[in-house]
Amino acid sequence: MKQCWAEAAEQQPTFDEIFNQFKTFNKGKKTNIIDSMFRMLEQYSSNLEDLIWERTEELEIEKQKAEKSNCLLFRSVAESLKTGCRVKPEGFDLVTLYFSDIVGFTTISAMREPIEVVDLLNDLYTLFDAIIGSHDVYKVHNLAEQYSPERNF
Repeated sequence: MKQCWAEAAEQQPTFDEIFNQFKTFNKGKKTNIIDSMFRMLEQYSSNLEDLIWERTEELEIEKQKAEKSNCLLFRSVAESLKTGCRVKPEGFDLVTLYFSDIVGFTTISAMREPIEVVDLLNDLYTLFDAIIGSHDVYKVHNLAEQYSPERNF
């Protein structure tokens, strides 16, 4: 194509030379409108597959965000929001909240290896879960080191 732009006429290819060049691009095959349509459909299909892949990845990211919101909200609230329902405020006559602190945790953490701290916390939360499981208590979530209650059913 660059040769066609040459200013000197003797440097420009003839129409026969251009035609022969195009034949080599098509590997000697004659092309017709059907072949062109198939090529266009193949391109469209490929682009569509790429678009589907991108949208699937975006959907997966949104699902992960929804799962993270389950950690921040009560399950019933999160489910209502997912289905587009309005969440009505609720009142409770009797509620017990439990707050705790590991006294000296910063000092303990500084003196231990990270895996020891992880093991300590894992054992502690396993113990909390066992205690909660033996009472008429429903543990919805624990946020970091917090447990959130929900109405007993």
